[in-house]
Amino acid sequence: MTLSAAEARRLALAAQGFDRPRPRGRVDRRHVRSVLDRVGVVQIDSVNIVARSHDLPLYARLGSHPRNSLVAATHRGEVFEYWGHEASFIPVECHPLFRHRMAAAAAGAAWSGLVRLAATRPQFIEDVFAEAAERGPLSAGELSMGGGRTGPWWGWNDAKKALEWLFWCGRLSARRRPTFEREYALPQRIVPASVLALPTPDPAEQRRELLLRAARSLGVATATDLADYFRIKAALARPLLDELVEDGRLVAAEVEGWRGRGYLWPGARLPRRITARALLSPFDSLVWERDRTERLFGFRYRLEFYTPAARRTYGYYVMPFLLGDALPARVDLKADRRRGRLLVLGAFAEPSVALDGLRDGRRSGRLAAGMVAEELAAELSCLAGFLGLDGIDVTPRGDLGPVLAAVTAPG
Repeated sequence: MTLSAAEARRLALAAQGFDRPRPRGRVDRRHVRSVLDRVGVVQIDSVNIVARSHDLPLYARLGSHPRNSLVAATHRGEVFEYWGHEASFIPVECHPLFRHRMAAAAAGAAWSGLVRLAATRPQFIEDVFAEAAERGPLSAGELSMGGGRTGPWWGWNDAKKALEWLFWCGRLSARRRPTFEREYALPQRIVPASVLALPTPDPAEQRRELLLRAARSLGVATATDLADYFRIKAALARPLLDELVEDGRLVAAEVEGWRGRGYLWPGARLPRRITARALLSPFDSLVWERDRTERLFGFRYRLEFYTPAARRTYGYYVMPFLLGDALPARVDLKADRRRGRLLVLGAFAEPSVALDGLRDGRRSGRLAAGMVAEELAAELSCLAGFLGLDGIDVTPRGDLGPVLAAVTAPG
């Protein structure tokens, strides 16, 4: 099968849930579950400069919804937390597909700091496990032997590391409190018994199923894209993908502008057009694989959290703006909760946007800056409302900044 670049882009957007309008009425747990079924996994991150990271992919697809919906779902036993694509919320029925990863962690395939602790203080690990098994769910700070952030490794002391080691190995499960703090307990106190009773597939079958789930969530993808989605080693993924093509569970595809073979989910939907409008978290599954983002949208995206301020190109927390099937702009955002304002610290247009003042960008073959700014302003206003903020303040930084500032100016 041969696909154009535009077709691949629409396939990817549809697979990620951007082929349908946001709900008009009240968003409930069924809508949340629908998004999770589409994307397969939602990454967790502690950065909270705009909102908790896991709330933003839901907002991009659903609009305003109950905050911490995925945290609530873990307490209902519908979702579990584990290392999917980094720390992640995952549908609970997928628990058996990560048991090989838990077993590998127990054998030493985890962060080196955790492995060292397990190797040098095995009795301490068992003491922590015994207390969590008896008293859990409990946080690291509630352990009798002490918790909190006192050590140099991510600020974690040995009690916290021990809990994380046990979590990696699957001996303990974890979920989040409304404060975002993790609490730990035996799996049977967090994961439904019916799920724990499901048979464990062999490691190759677990990986095959995860690759198929990644393909369904990506629409069309390279082997690297598919392997990255659930953090499977590419060397293990490639032969399994060939098997899935031979079995007819994936379709080999050539995509315009892509190197090498692509893989198409057989049930992927190809809409005639995409009419989405959304601001995307840096950890949104549509854009988290940066090479894929550049391949699909011509949009070069890098995180600058850890770059010194003077060396940042765009800013600290930069969110791409999706409009239709394009990423025409990006904005550096911050929620000023004390003042009740959403701060736009910079707005930047892509080359596809005409900045020459034309209202009708079609005359230049590009999107008009004014139109992009108006759509962006509307989306920023919606995001501010979702966050409980009173409005937006725009700093006219970046080539799109003055246009956006003019669009959002009072009166």
